Amino acid sequence: MERNLRALPVLHQECLHRATSSPRRTNPTRVSGSRTRDHLDVSALDARLNILTVLESWAGMVAEKLETAAPPRSVPQLTHFLTRHLPWLAAQPPAADFVNEIHGLVGELRQVIDPEPAERHTLLRKCVVDNCNGTISAAPKSGTAAGAGSLKCSSGHSWEMREWLVLRELMKQQREGVPA
Repeated sequence: MERNLRALPVLHQECLHRATSSPRRTNPTRVSGSRTRDHLDVSALDARLNILTVLESWAGMVAEKLETAAPPRSVPQLTHFLTRHLPWLAAQPPAADFVNEIHGLVGELRQVIDPEPAERHTLLRKCVVDNCNGTISAAPKSGTAAGAGSLKCSSGHSWEMREWLVLRELMKQQREGVPA
């Protein structure tokens, strides 16, 4: 939890860069008289506002209960305040809500900053085919047509999309130790 809180100011700042950065130009040639167009990423601005609102709400609750002054309305100061009071906050009934909201904020900010983190969501499972020592792996791929794609085992087995529900059931049985 503390690590997530400490990451928020950096992610908040990175979202600012994302909000105002121009999309990559595929053709760097500039034609005389052409204008550069400003790009504003509204989802990054929304995420920045959301983080401030959530942190301010939790800091306000802590300040009220502990009868202390709330910090100024800035992400670094709010996270510092919440980190300092984390042991007290963790012992309170809404602690699980706090953890879930902060975890959600970190996820939202990371998604805004890096909208295609395929490597983070790679599926790795032991192959379900009897006597196969291979590994089934899959990562979401951007730019593929809907309905395209298959899952493959490192030993060569392959499952088309229409077979994924059956494969899922076989993986579930494998995890539970039920013979297929």
